[in-house]
Amino acid sequence: MDGTPSRTDAGPDAGVEELLRALAPGVLGVLARRHGDFGAAEDAVQEALLAAAVQWPREGVPDNPRGWLVTVAARRMADQVRSEQARRRREVADAVARPADDLLAPAADAAPAAAERDDTLTLLFLCCHPALSGASQVALTLRAVGGLTTAQIAHAFLVPEATMAQRISRAKQKIKAAGAVFAPPPRAERGERLAAVLHVLYLIFNEGYTATAGPDLARGELSGEAIRLARAVRAMLPDDGEVAGLLALMLLTDARRPARTGPGGELVPLAEQDRGRWDRAAIAEGVALVSEALPQGPVGPYQLQAAIAAVHAEAERAEDTDWTQILGLYGLLAKVAPNPMVSLNHAVAVAMVKGPRAGLGLLEGLRSDERLARHHRLDAVRGHLLEMAGEAEAARESYRTAARRTASLPERRYLEAKADHVR
Repeated sequence: MDGTPSRTDAGPDAGVEELLRALAPGVLGVLARRHGDFGAAEDAVQEALLAAAVQWPREGVPDNPRGWLVTVAARRMADQVRSEQARRRREVADAVARPADDLLAPAADAAPAAAERDDTLTLLFLCCHPALSGASQVALTLRAVGGLTTAQIAHAFLVPEATMAQRISRAKQKIKAAGAVFAPPPRAERGERLAAVLHVLYLIFNEGYTATAGPDLARGELSGEAIRLARAVRAMLPDDGEVAGLLALMLLTDARRPARTGPGGELVPLAEQDRGRWDRAAIAEGVALVSEALPQGPVGPYQLQAAIAAVHAEAERAEDTDWTQILGLYGLLAKVAPNPMVSLNHAVAVAMVKGPRAGLGLLEGLRSDERLARHHRLDAVRGHLLEMAGEAEAARESYRTAARRTASLPERRYLEAKADHVR
């Protein structure tokens, strides 16, 4: 390959962006393996991706796009090394400088063959290193594996680009300080590290499906990226039930997205959605995944959540929902992975099967849980159950409290409207 792009049927810029995101892990894997410096490799790959995003829509996608990216990124790394060596020669006059070209000269002919190796899972393990905080794991995963720019990630999480850049930079420094190498973790650590990877993808999807703050209910670029990465992990670990469960959960949940908002972007709750607008292909795929995974055991929390989503998805009308089955599944989930949100959803299922008073009784126990006590969802659910019980004034107050506590503008407007219309 001579590096000169030739025109292909690449489609619009959106198609180029999708291609770059798909290629990013493989390109980064080649550079990180070859040079052993994840931070420098990641910076170089980002520069190559940006160059491609500008050049390819204008001049056409190269015949070997992955090889093009590897070559350009390798040249960027060589430039970085030359610059660093020049600085060191100036600072340490008696140091013996090694030729930069010998260190990191890109092997263009070998790049395409080396890039065929899929490093997505290794990269995910590295980005979800236990030395990093959850927020840093999410940010680094989106940039290194997802191929998103720092500006895109900052926009998605409503923080300044400089803040996100610092977060990513610190994450790479921590990985280096921890002595992490670009290789799969030891066998004894793989289960725990895979659990961290799945949790990070789960967090990315949730933030995309229901944004915690800002003017929009959802951020499709995040939920879509989480699904893409979950598919990649599933392709590499086809026999893992929890990987299948997570992908199924994402597909079944995301299938409702077209019906979640009204014409003005307002939130439409599950019970009021036009189910004819749900993505039936995604539902069929999700149901098939969880149906295949559950009998194989052991059953994990993602499989159980996917099973609950499948019960909702298979009900043609809200009133047809099998709440007894959902209640049983939440009971299992509370044993497998107890947490306040599971308890909150369990209380809703109890209310739907045994009546609102039974659900309200369970909510009282959650009010003392510091992890949930001031979360808007607790007050929103309480308002809903009080409305079901006919306690209009108490329901209005709970809805208003929930509205004050949420940072999501669509959710706030929905809750305020609920408070205004309770009778």
